[in-house]
Amino acid sequence: MKEKRNMVIGGAIIGILAVVAVFYGNPKNMGICVACFIRDSAGALGLHKAAVVQYLRPELIGMLLGAFLIAVCKKEYSSKGGSSPLIRFCLGFIVMIGALMFLGCPTRMVLRLAGGDLNALVGLVGFALGIWLGIIFLKKGFTLKRNYKQSQIQGYIYPIINVILFILLITSSSLLIFSTEGPGSMHAPIWISLGIGLIVGVILQRTRLCMVGGMRDLFLFKDSYMLLGFLAMLVAAFVANFAFGFFKLGFAEQPIAHTDGLWNFLGMALVGWASTLLGGCPMRQVILSGEGNADSVITIMGMLLGAAFAHNFGLASSAEGPTLNGQIAVIAGFVVLLLISVMCIAKSTSSNKEAKEIA
Repeated sequence: MKEKRNMVIGGAIIGILAVVAVFYGNPKNMGICVACFIRDSAGALGLHKAAVVQYLRPELIGMLLGAFLIAVCKKEYSSKGGSSPLIRFCLGFIVMIGALMFLGCPTRMVLRLAGGDLNALVGLVGFALGIWLGIIFLKKGFTLKRNYKQSQIQGYIYPIINVILFILLITSSSLLIFSTEGPGSMHAPIWISLGIGLIVGVILQRTRLCMVGGMRDLFLFKDSYMLLGFLAMLVAAFVANFAFGFFKLGFAEQPIAHTDGLWNFLGMALVGWASTLLGGCPMRQVILSGEGNADSVITIMGMLLGAAFAHNFGLASSAEGPTLNGQIAVIAGFVVLLLISVMCIAKSTSSNKEAKEIA
C-alpha cells in the first residue's frame, strides 16, 4: 500500500512540475520530454543544424544527476554493462526516429493528453500496440543477454560528462549553440530547470516509474502498479494546465504537434516496440544511466545520434506533419526491429541448444 501511495504521489509531483516548467518558459505540453530534450541537446552540441531546436536542456542533466546522487546515497549504485551494446545503440536510434515522427516520448504523450491534445490518444493506441508486439518476442525468448559488473570509474564517467556540460551551459560557452527562435529558444531559467530535473530524477529512481514497464506488466501480469504513477501524472498535469490556462482540447493547432493520425500511431508503435526490447522507455534509460548502467548510456548515445540523423536528413516531423523521408525511416525501423527481434530469439535458442549438447 505504501509503495502504491508513493507511486501516485511521485507521478503527481512530476505532472505538476512539468506544467511548472512550462509556466517558467518551456514549450507547452513539453515540460519534461526526454526525446525532445535529447534532440535539443544534440543541436546544442552541433550534431544537427536545425536552428529552432538547439538548447542544452538542464532538466535532462538534473534527472541524470538526481538519479545518480540518490542511488549512491541509498547504496543502489552499481556500475555494470556489456549487454549487447551495439544492438542497444541501434534500438535507441530507432526509438528516436519513432519519437520524432510523433514529436515526443511516452512521457510527453501523457503530458500532451493532459494539455488537451487528442492526437496523443492516437499515439497511445500505437504505443500500446508496439509494446504488445515486443511482448510477443519476449515470450518467444528474446533476450539481449545479461550485463556484467564493471569498474566504478566507468559508471562515473557519464555523470561527470553531464557536470561538465552543465558548466558549459551556465558559462554560456561558445562551444554550445543556442536557438534564438522556435522551441529551442523556449526554456525555463537554468537553475529552475536543473532543480526540476533533480527532483524528477530522485522520484523516478525511487519509484522505478516507466511507461513501457507499466504497460508490459499490465499485459503480462495484469499488474497496474506502475501505470498508477502515469495516471496520477496525467490527472495532476491536467489540473495544473487548467489552473494556468494552458489546457486546450482538440486535435488541431496543438503546440509542437501534427494531426496525421496514421503516422502519430506508427511513430509511437515504433517507440513502444523498441523500448520493450530495451526494457524501458527513454526516461527510464536516463535513470538507469544515473545508476551506473553503461548499457543505458549506450542507448542514450543511440538516441542522440538518432536525433541528429533525423534533423540532418529531414526525418523529423513538424507542426505541418511528417516528411516523406520520415515515413520511409519509420517503415525501415519496423523492418530492422523485426530482424533484431527474430535474430535475438534465434541466437538465444541456438545458445540454449549448444548448452544442452555440452551438458
